[in-house]
Amino acid sequence: MLLWIILSLVILSLTVYILQILALRKKLEENYTSQYYPPISVIKPLKGLDDNLFDNLESFCNQDYPEYEVILSLQDYNDPAYRVAEKIKNKYPELVKIIVDNSSNALNPKVKNMIAAYEASQYEHFLISDSNVCVDRNYLRETVILMTPDTGLVTNLIKGVGGKSIGAIFENLQLNSFIILSVSFLDKFLKMPCSIGKSMLMRKKDFEEIGGWNTVKDVLAEDYIIGKLMHAKGKKVVLSNHIIKNVNEYWSLRRFLNRHTRWAKIRWRIAGAKYFTELFSNPVFLSLLVPILCGFSKIPILIFVAVSILKIVLDVYVSRLINLPKSFSDILIPVKDLITAFVWFIPLVSNKINWRDNLYIIGKDTVIIPYERNFSLRLLYNKLKEVLTT
Repeated sequence: MLLWIILSLVILSLTVYILQILALRKKLEENYTSQYYPPISVIKPLKGLDDNLFDNLESFCNQDYPEYEVILSLQDYNDPAYRVAEKIKNKYPELVKIIVDNSSNALNPKVKNMIAAYEASQYEHFLISDSNVCVDRNYLRETVILMTPDTGLVTNLIKGVGGKSIGAIFENLQLNSFIILSVSFLDKFLKMPCSIGKSMLMRKKDFEEIGGWNTVKDVLAEDYIIGKLMHAKGKKVVLSNHIIKNVNEYWSLRRFLNRHTRWAKIRWRIAGAKYFTELFSNPVFLSLLVPILCGFSKIPILIFVAVSILKIVLDVYVSRLINLPKSFSDILIPVKDLITAFVWFIPLVSNKINWRDNLYIIGKDTVIIPYERNFSLRLLYNKLKEVLTT
């Protein structure tokens, strides 16, 4: 009986996964046309030397687009990314600005890095893009097509490329399966607005009407909150099928685990009980429960192996859909899925995160509080003090 229950869950998980692939296919088949090409300010927050940083930044300087500017923002002249920014500025002096400012009191380090750049930008349309993103020459044209009068935010699908270390390989495998498929499924079948911080195009008027930077300066998932507020304001949050490249080449396994632990905690704080449905997007983990709960005999082990092979085949098919080259790293897909299954449980017992060398406690709607070693005791003391004084 137990075996059949678990097998039913595995079949359900595979069915959901196939539906997600179908959603991606439908998304990629969409066609758009427009002759609307307003000037755009591209804001690129920099911190440290991301993989392929110079080429990533240069890809934004070679856009086939009538009028735009690129603003590279940092908090410190001693940041090693500043030297790369200088090289880009020297090569494209009429296009690129460098803003160095550390005056903001924002707790979110990415937002803290962008506020001065936003204030220095000259165009009504602005686009936020992470430093590890590399784009094709038609990126701005293909993205701005969707910025209609009733649209408040346009975001993009992402795929992971590179992968020269084990952590980077796992990161790209996750981006090219769970991430891109989940976003496509939410968009096509559930009609849920989904904003991705690696590429967000907005109008300043709409952004400031939802509160601007003050609304997101102390939250971890600023992209999610911006999308949520835009949707609440009655503006569309649109996902473009123009895929941008997230370059990940040399990651340690520790960095991969830290990244996805943080993302899992974000999803847990945002989704609440809906977070548990993510288990159904991991058929490899569910199939491992068969030998664990029913014994490591021949049939349970064969079920686990068969599901693992099928998952590899499905993920390879997704890779072909998004034009990724063949890679021997695909055989690591079941290993990655089991690692991320372990990571999935961590938010249930921990709300502490490490992001850009900062420690925080993450609360409801991903509000962040600076972490101190005596944080729990101090919080308890403040609660008792409130009770005794009321």
